[in-house]
Amino acid sequence: MRTNMSVSNAPKKPTSMHPKKFAMWLFIVSVVMIFAALTSAYIVRQAEGNWTQFALPNILYVSTVVILLSSGTMHWAYLGAKKDDMGQLKKGMIITSVLGFIFLVLQFVGWEHLVEMNVYFVGNPSGSFVYVLTGLHGVHIVSAVIYVFIILGASLRGKIHSGTIVRMEMVANYWHFLDALWIYLFVFMLLNR
Repeated sequence: MRTNMSVSNAPKKPTSMHPKKFAMWLFIVSVVMIFAALTSAYIVRQAEGNWTQFALPNILYVSTVVILLSSGTMHWAYLGAKKDDMGQLKKGMIITSVLGFIFLVLQFVGWEHLVEMNVYFVGNPSGSFVYVLTGLHGVHIVSAVIYVFIILGASLRGKIHSGTIVRMEMVANYWHFLDALWIYLFVFMLLNR
């Protein structure tokens, strides 16, 4: 008597990730490690004393709203790519890049407000940490805005659509990661003054 082979005995296809996505996630993990080290150093140095207390500039609250909005527009662009709505994709990417640029300008204005409050990069470590955390995050936002422009250019040439969604997924994931990282940093700085 012959028995039927069940589906569970069939060889399983290994799960895999696109190599470029894998590389991006490794990069994200390295960024997480850098900021985890910096925020840990912040806490350790703060405990040693000689720590100047100051309020974060109010403009950083505005920049937080801007970056949250940019996450929404990036998701809107991603949805446009998924359903082959090139108009939505392009508009979403353009708005996201503009909001990213506005975020950077607001961060710079925040630094100007810190200077007006007599909080400098050189001097008390509390101010130095704020400059380093916001500046390093800003560098990553610059890289993300460049990445958005690259994907926007590809979308203008018709190379981003539902059949070639990997690059769009990557830029969206990187952008959302940087947004979440800013929220973490902002809350961290608010709670650890």
